[in-house]
Amino acid sequence: MSQATVTLVRIYITEGEHRFQQLMSLLQDQEKVKGVTAFRGIAGFGSSGKVHSSTLLDLSLDLPLVLEFFDRPDKVARVLEHLSSVIEPGHIVSWPAQVNIEE
Repeated sequence: MSQATVTLVRIYITEGEHRFQQLMSLLQDQEKVKGVTAFRGIAGFGSSGKVHSSTLLDLSLDLPLVLEFFDRPDKVARVLEHLSSVIEPGHIVSWPAQVNIEE
């Protein structure tokens, strides 16, 4: 097996923003990225300093969500252009990575 360079992307949102389905549809149906994984956090905070968490007393519906995907760098660049009009600045992180591929 050999390796190929990809770009890995993480998008940080909260459940309370009600953007999850919109972003999943955008990434799957419109942009057709290779795959997306969604993570639900148990706690988190952003620049506002407001903590979003789940406790036994308060089952929050505003938990942190992270959507993660990777694809070829050129494709990710196009997707990021589209996402920049949907996601506020500072909520998308990306970096180069390596993926194993069959020759």
